[in-house]
Parts: sequence; C-alpha cells; structure tokens
Amino acid sequence: MSRTGEVERTTKESSIRVEVDLDGTGQVDVSTGVPFYDHMLNAFGTHGSLDLKIDATGDVHIDAHHTVEDTAIVLGQAIRKALGDKKGIRRFGDSWIPMDETLAHAAIDVSGRPYCVHAGEPEEFNTFTIGGNYPFVLTRHVFESLSFHAQLALHVRVVHGRDPHHIAEAQYKAVARALRAATENDPRAGGVPSTKGVL
Repeated sequence: MSRTGEVERTTKESSIRVEVDLDGTGQVDVSTGVPFYDHMLNAFGTHGSLDLKIDATGDVHIDAHHTVEDTAIVLGQAIRKALGDKKGIRRFGDSWIPMDETLAHAAIDVSGRPYCVHAGEPEEFNTFTIGGNYPFVLTRHVFESLSFHAQLALHVRVVHGRDPHHIAEAQYKAVARALRAATENDPRAGGVPSTKGVL
C-alpha cells in the first residue's frame, strides 16, 4: 500500500505544491526561492528517507517568512495524508544528531494531537539571518507549523551549539530521523498503535 501525499495550496502570498512518499529512499527535489531553506529541506528528505518534491513560489522579495511558513504547512498536510489510518506504524520515534559543536534532539509521537515544544536555541541569534536569506527564528515556526498540520506531538531541543547554520541543520536532521522512526512499519504491530484504536 502506497503511503504518499500530495497537497497544493495557493494564497496571495505563496503557491506551494508538495509530494511526499514516506517509504522513499531520500530522493529530493526542492525549490522554494529561499536557498538555505532548500538546503534544510534537502537534509530533511535525505535523512528522513522521504521521497520529497516541493515547488514553492512566494513573496520572498518582501521576506522569507510567508514562503517558509506556508511550505511547512503544506508539507505537514502531505505527511498527514500519506500516513492514512496509521495502521502498523511504530508511532514513537526520537533521534540525537550531533553536528560538530552542536547537539540536537527530537522526539515524535504520531498521536493525532498536535503539540510542539521547542527549546534551547541561543537567544543571541534571534536577529541573525543565515546565508542572508533565512531568519534564524523561522526554524521554530517551521516545526510548529509542521507538527500542527501533520498532527504530531513534536519535541525539539538544542542541547548546545554556537554556529547558527549547525544549530538549524542539526534540528532538521533530528526531526527527519525521528519522523522516519515513528512512521516506519512495525512488523509486530497488527493495527493502529493505540489503546483507543485510533490515532
């Protein structure tokens, strides 16, 4: 059974199309008009072993915010669609990712109850723009939007780090690996992994 999701969303600020295959091999084709975000989404797909195609255009001449947020919204919706009834998945997953001086951790429950806890980013980087195109503060916003629209309980924390690029990238990789673990098929699970019978 294919676990794929395809979602399109168009507003006055952006036009986004996302295709995702949860059982992919990390084949990624991403274009958002925000180069550092493309870099992060490439890492997300590669390390999550997702086949991921994203075509996004938006008002990046004003700011990256709308395009980055809207892409995260549509990516979350596509993941939720791909999950279907969630039968046979592991449901829980977590990952520790070191990146040179940075260490990040992510934990996911594919619970159907969206919640995001994000902590540990050094506040001194809140006004920093990575690569001249990606405001550092958007990373939290991406994960909040992703968790809400994919209906995940997501906890992300930066344990330590001093390079804004590494801090962002370690988080994306940690979330990708945690998502991969949580959405993988569990050969010992016969149905929906919940005492309620539904997620």
